[in-house]
Amino acid sequence: MRLTKHLNTLRTWDRPRWQIAGLILLTGLMVASLVPALQSPHTLALTPALVHSPGFSRKALDLGAFRWQSITVEKGQTVSEIFEHMGLSGKTLQQVMASAAARDSFRRIRDGDILEFEINGYDQLRAMRFDRSDLEQVSLTLENGSVSEQIMVRELENRLMVASGEITTSLYADAKRAGLGGNVVNQIANVFKYDIDFVEDLRDGDRFQVVYEQSFLEGKPYRQGHIRAASFVNRGKEFTAFRFNHNGREEYFDASGRPLKKVLMRIPIEFARLSSNFGMRKHPVLGRMRAHKGVDYAARTGTPIMAAGDGRIELAGWKNGYGKTIIINHGQGRSTLYGHMSAFGKFKRGQFVPQGAIIGRVGSTGLATGPHLHYEFRVNGKQVNPLKVTMPKPEPLRGAALAEFRRVTAPAVAMMEQSAATELR
Repeated sequence: MRLTKHLNTLRTWDRPRWQIAGLILLTGLMVASLVPALQSPHTLALTPALVHSPGFSRKALDLGAFRWQSITVEKGQTVSEIFEHMGLSGKTLQQVMASAAARDSFRRIRDGDILEFEINGYDQLRAMRFDRSDLEQVSLTLENGSVSEQIMVRELENRLMVASGEITTSLYADAKRAGLGGNVVNQIANVFKYDIDFVEDLRDGDRFQVVYEQSFLEGKPYRQGHIRAASFVNRGKEFTAFRFNHNGREEYFDASGRPLKKVLMRIPIEFARLSSNFGMRKHPVLGRMRAHKGVDYAARTGTPIMAAGDGRIELAGWKNGYGKTIIINHGQGRSTLYGHMSAFGKFKRGQFVPQGAIIGRVGSTGLATGPHLHYEFRVNGKQVNPLKVTMPKPEPLRGAALAEFRRVTAPAVAMMEQSAATELR
């Protein structure tokens, strides 16, 4: 009865009364919500809600903050796939590719390369960096729709190092055991090739000592460079070599200042096996005794053949049982012949060819049972044994040039002497 009476009373209220009642109710609710906070000993913290809308990253509360992220390139992964993986748009990739440094580097991207990205909370790329090579890092900055690039070059530290060893198995194996790489081993063979046949002449107990250039990148060994000095004791005889710039050319000289480079090379092919010597033999194809007027070096088909000395191509073509053949006229009555080639080099008949240039490749054309080089050394048209003939020697350094040679090579000589003295202790 009482409830009905109250309801009848509320129905009779006019609009102003309803407004006043609503205001009183709202005020009461606000006071009720503040009382617990006022009673708490802690300060009230009002934190606005983080609103997520399309296009906004959920990765960080500070959407303007930049952070570096890196990705390691996987096998077969493309640049576009990497950008997609990082949440970057195709438009961003197009901007980056506007950089010549990026275009050039991305063509050479390999598994294991690391790309670094600086991205903000809106998935926007601000910068990226990557190595273009061991020594160069590319840094790209994107700003206002344009890309600027900067290339940082890492500095190498260069030092002279000394290594020594004894032949027990092979030059390659024993030099590697001494800490030398293939580049330096090849130089040893090339430097002394006028005097030592590293296939036939090596003996257990032969010794070598080398002073070489070594570069370091960020404190770690990076690359071995030129041999600055070397000695090789072969069958008890010592050969020496020192690198020196003479008349604008880097060459090797012995301890007396005489160039190691002879007018003619004794062996025009590297690391081949002597398969047939000079003199009478039973011909492997014809089956009868016959004079062998050269020496044969067995090697794989395609092995490079070098010009034994400076000269002019006298023949480059087919020559009876020799097959594909080149003859070089070196002047002063000397010439060399190279037979059984599989292919010729770039030099043609009548052209000048420098010593050491590739004139052809090993093959088995003509009367041959397998791939090898037939090499002849001729003096006034007569074949002589290239392994026995005395090669003409170049003139030694004299006067001021010899004095400069001794000054320049003194540090390497001192290193070798100190290393030898240390080994004897």
